[in-house]
Amino acid sequence: MDQVWRDWGDVLLAVAACLPLLVLVTAGLARLRRDAPAGEAWRRSIAEVGAVAGTLPWVWMILTPRDAPRQVHLVPLRDLADLLTAPPATAVVQVVGNLLVFAALGFFAPVRFTALASIRRLFLLGAAGSLLVESLQYVQDLGRVSSVDDVLLNATGAALAGLLSHRWWARPSASVRPAAVSTTRPV
Repeated sequence: MDQVWRDWGDVLLAVAACLPLLVLVTAGLARLRRDAPAGEAWRRSIAEVGAVAGTLPWVWMILTPRDAPRQVHLVPLRDLADLLTAPPATAVVQVVGNLLVFAALGFFAPVRFTALASIRRLFLLGAAGSLLVESLQYVQDLGRVSSVDDVLLNATGAALAGLLSHRWWARPSASVRPAAVSTTRPV
């Protein structure tokens, strides 16, 4: 964990320093939505700020250059299999870190955008975002590994986080919906 702090401490401090600003931005967005009901204005604002603020630090970390040659790993599950022989701390940091990259996006996107309200769509959203980031790592020659396993883990993280927020975006089932009101008069 000391290595994580050495590598990413500046990102973590920047995120902590920005938290008050994020609260102000969220409140400002909610206030600008005067035409929406108060609860809905706050819901949308929290979802937008949460998705962006929860994803950008991870993208910052992923796109930070390293002093190493760039690599491409296109064989699915090979990197994950290699983690089985890695030290446990390395495996945990790699797997959990990759699951968290698009987790905030997966958690908040369906709350804000009903078109994304399915686990399959969240997986595809996470995969598309991850494919973009992995491609940028390679094209910009950042000394990082562009891996298909990272795409799979990032997409899985988005889908799993979507499951955690499911109660805020799922549509009620037919059994929960109110009964239809009869328009006929009793005789």
